Amino acid sequence: MTAYAKCCKVSIMRLRSAFLVALTLVIALPLRSHVAAPAASSRIAKLPHITVWAWERRDDLTALDTQRAAVAQLVETITQDGPVLRVAPQRNRIYLPDHVRRMAVVRIETHQPQLTHGTATAVARELARISWRTRGHKSGDQLDGERALAFQVDFDALRSERAWYRDVLTQLRTEMPQDMPLSITALASWCSADRWMAGLPIDEAVPMLFRMEPGQRGDHNIPIREPLCAGSAGISTREDWPGNLADKRIYIFPDRGWRQDDLTQTLKALP
Repeated sequence: MTAYAKCCKVSIMRLRSAFLVALTLVIALPLRSHVAAPAASSRIAKLPHITVWAWERRDDLTALDTQRAAVAQLVETITQDGPVLRVAPQRNRIYLPDHVRRMAVVRIETHQPQLTHGTATAVARELARISWRTRGHKSGDQLDGERALAFQVDFDALRSERAWYRDVLTQLRTEMPQDMPLSITALASWCSADRWMAGLPIDEAVPMLFRMEPGQRGDHNIPIREPLCAGSAGISTREDWPGNLADKRIYIFPDRGWRQDDLTQTLKALP
């Protein structure tokens, strides 16, 4: 082999090596560029920086500073039990201050569900019905007091249920009030590793940074790679909080209920 040929061979090998290194780096980078932030995310801006969850307990939130915080109130639970859809309202009374800004929350549970387009349509229609009712579509249809300004779905979808859940949310977005923000709760792993939520027609996904899956509990350094999760954080009153909350929309859950977990002191401690 001549010296010229050897030189050409070395140059080609170097170029090939450089290309492979560059390709490896591109593959290793988080896939952010093709996942745009939701275009309608400004809808969520009508709510305050802090939102307190009010769940199944009988709670008194009349001391809430309504200028600083909103309430995300569980209103109904939908259970897909095989082919049957069951709907149960929240039965315990929650006392709220006047003029509070509120978000209506619906919990979805499944028991040996039939994950078909038909059952997804039934769940989406029920969710849409609740969204219109809590928003105050007709006189007497809204919750007691102020109407709901936003709507949140809480569902710990298994991997096998994700396609079905996407179908539910896609149909819901077209049938609920178009000016009403749509929020969902999200397991922390959905926001860091799984990345299955890209393209969902929602305004935000709230990463639940408490009661996390085994192996992640207490770990607040989980990277948030999903843009839908980047603007908010879900925390609880009895677990340590991550340090980067100042620029997040904060949702806080009362581990023992707001009767025992001091509402006023909790709000003072938040950024």
